[in-house]
Amino acid sequence: MSRDKLRLGIDVGGTNTDGVLMRGRDVVSAVKSFTTADVRDGVMATVRGLVEQHGVSPQAIEAVMIGTTQFVNAFIQRRDLSLVAAIRVGLPMGDGVPPFAGWPDDAKEAVGGRYYLVRGGAFYNGKDYAPLDEEAITAAALDAAGAGVRAFAVSATFAPLRPDIERRARDVILAAVPDAQVTLSSDVGGIGILDRENGAIVNASLSALAGRVVGSLRRAFTDLEITAPIFISQNDGTLISTDVAAQLPILTCSAGPTNSIRGAAFLSGLRDAIVADIGGTTTDIGFLRDGFPRETSSPNFIGGVRTNFRMPDVLSIGVGGGSLVTPTAGGARVGPRSVGFRLQDEGLVFGGDTMTATDIAVRTGQAAIGDPALVAGIPQALAEAALDDIHAQVEDAIDQIKVNSTPQPIILVGGGSILLSRPLKGTSEVLRPAHAEVANAVGAAIALVSGRVDKLYDFAGLGREGALDLARREARDAAVLAGAAAGQIEIVDLQELPMTHMKAGSVQVKVRAVGPLAALV
Repeated sequence: MSRDKLRLGIDVGGTNTDGVLMRGRDVVSAVKSFTTADVRDGVMATVRGLVEQHGVSPQAIEAVMIGTTQFVNAFIQRRDLSLVAAIRVGLPMGDGVPPFAGWPDDAKEAVGGRYYLVRGGAFYNGKDYAPLDEEAITAAALDAAGAGVRAFAVSATFAPLRPDIERRARDVILAAVPDAQVTLSSDVGGIGILDRENGAIVNASLSALAGRVVGSLRRAFTDLEITAPIFISQNDGTLISTDVAAQLPILTCSAGPTNSIRGAAFLSGLRDAIVADIGGTTTDIGFLRDGFPRETSSPNFIGGVRTNFRMPDVLSIGVGGGSLVTPTAGGARVGPRSVGFRLQDEGLVFGGDTMTATDIAVRTGQAAIGDPALVAGIPQALAEAALDDIHAQVEDAIDQIKVNSTPQPIILVGGGSILLSRPLKGTSEVLRPAHAEVANAVGAAIALVSGRVDKLYDFAGLGREGALDLARREARDAAVLAGAAAGQIEIVDLQELPMTHMKAGSVQVKVRAVGPLAALV
C-alpha cells in the first residue's frame, strides 16, 4: 500500500466501537469508545475523535474500511428480519429433504418458512437434467408476493457449476415482482445444496436491514464530509464494496473476530500463531495460518441454522471485560453473562453496583481504569479466584481449538486483554503488541481484496495442472473484478477435494487470491 495515503479502519462490536487512522504500516491515531444503541452515532463519534486527535482534514482520508456484526446479531436475535420465500430448482430429483429442514422453530417462524419446489437443475457434470420451469417460478413469485413477501432465496442443484440456472430464475422472479430482493445460493455457499440453500435464506432475511444499515453508514460519512470509497470487511478478512454488502450481508457475519486475527498478525509480525481477542462480552480464539485466519472445514451454524459458506475457525467463550463475577463456594465464576456496552454505567470502578471482570483487573493492579478506590473492598482472595477462573477458561478453549499438542505463541488483543496476566498452558509465549486494544480496527484498515473459486473441475479432461491453473486464473480474475490491483495478487490458499462418489476425475477445488486495493496502490 502507498506510504502516504491515509485510510480509516472501524470495527463496531457489541461493547466497543474502535477506530484507527493508518498511513502505510503506521497507526497514526486510535480511538476506543463504547458502542452506542444507535450504531451510526457511535461510528460518527469515533471518526470525529480520530480526526481531532490526528489534526487531519476528513478529505485527506482516501479509503474507509468497516467491520460490523449488525447483521449476524439481527438474525441471532430474530429481529428486523424480512419474510422469505425459498424457491428450489430441483424437481424431479431434488425433493428428498425440503427447505427449512432442521431450522429452529423460532427462526423458521421469523422468516415465514414459505417454500416452493420447481423443475430444473443440473447434474454434477453441469449438464441439464430438466428444463427450467419458468411458469412455475412466476406462479411461486406471484403467490409469495400476494402474501407480502419481497425477499426470495433461489437454490438449484450444483448451482456453483451452473450459476446461470439460478440467474435465469432470478430474472423470472423480477419480471413478476419488480421490487423483489433475490439472493442466489451460488453467491453464498459451496456445493452442498441444503447448507447453501440455508445460507441464501438467511441472507434474504437480512436484505432489507442490510440496505438500511449500509445506507445509514453512507449518510454518516457524507455528513462527516468524507468522500473516500467505503468498504466492508467480510468473513475471510478481505473487503467487499458497500453494494455487495447490501446484497450479501451474510458475508460479513464473522468480520469481527476475523479483523482481530488479521490485526494481530499485522501488529505482531507473526504469520502462524494462536490469537485470543478479548472484548467486553466474549473471548474469541482462533488461529493464524500464513497471515490469515484458519477457516473451518465443518458446517457453520448461524442462529441455529446450518450453512456451508466460508467462516474462520473461531471458538467463542463468555469471558470479557464486562463479564459478571459471581462468588461461589469454591472461589468465583466469571461470565458468561455480561453487562456489555453498559460497563461504563454498571461496573464498580465507574460507580455502578455490578462486579465485573474489569473490576477484578483493576483490583489486582492489572489495569488503571475508572476509580480504583471503588474496588478496594473486593477481597483479595475473591479477586485471585476470579483470575484463576478467567485463565482456566481461556486455557481450556485453547486446548479445544488446537490441532496438536505442540506449544505455539499466543497473541492477546482486544480491550479485555488486560484480564490475562499469567503464562497460559499450551502456549510457548504470550505476546501483547502495541495497539493490541484496537487490533480489530487495524485488521479492517489493512484488509485486502479477495477473489475465490469453489468448483468441481474435470482433472481427467484438463489434467491436474491444467485444472489448477484454470482455478488460479479464475480466482485472480475475481479479485481484480472486486477491486484488487492486478499486478499484486497472490494465491494464499488452494485445496483439492476429490469427489470419490462421483465420476472419476471430478475434484472440488477451492482457491483464494488476494491483493491490495487498486485505489491505494
